[in-house]
Amino acid sequence: MRQKAFRTIHVDDHNSHVNRPGRGPLQEYRSKRDFSRTPEPAGETRPAGGFSYCIQKHAATRLHYDFRLELDGVLLSWAVPKGPSFDPRDKRLAMRVEDHPVEYGGFEGVIPEGEYGAGAVVLWDRGTWTPLVDPALALKKGELKFQLQGEKLAGKWALVKIKGDDPKAWLLVKDKDEHARPAADLEVDPADILPNQSHRQDLKPHEKEKYGEEREKPFDRRSPRQAANG
Repeated sequence: MRQKAFRTIHVDDHNSHVNRPGRGPLQEYRSKRDFSRTPEPAGETRPAGGFSYCIQKHAATRLHYDFRLELDGVLLSWAVPKGPSFDPRDKRLAMRVEDHPVEYGGFEGVIPEGEYGAGAVVLWDRGTWTPLVDPALALKKGELKFQLQGEKLAGKWALVKIKGDDPKAWLLVKDKDEHARPAADLEVDPADILPNQSHRQDLKPHEKEKYGEEREKPFDRRSPRQAANG
């Protein structure tokens, strides 16, 4: 799908609550990590124009899903405790975190104890995203609408900023379209998308328990009508 041409912006313009004035978009990301210990990429800000998307399953202190959208050479990032849902009524909390380098979108590994975000990270979904509105204005207004073309997630979604004292609190919401369905009908597949998961041998028992090895209901990205027709 051809991306709409929106004006180029500086990431700091829509990320001022995460990056302090006068600092590069990846300064906070790097300041939290010791790259002589963590396998995470240091990365560089890339030229604007890419629209990659990914979700990483992260067994940190609490298991959560890191939702990332590429914009202006970095990955805008939100931590989603319960992960995404195809049910438009099921609004999932998404906490804005520091921008990550685009290279992080392919990262899998175990962040060692004592490092920021210690725990295992696996790639859970990946693809591209298409902004349906000007992302610069949308992020400032607190409502970013977009379409996902992932291996698991598809269709129209929105990130909506929660009004209140916490500027990092957003909601990840599925829009009503042919991909939407009730949570009771079919939940998003919890399995990871990459077959090479050799790093799991480094997981500790409590981390393995957080991941879980059982698959829930089989994932089916067809619309309810298509699924009913077999």
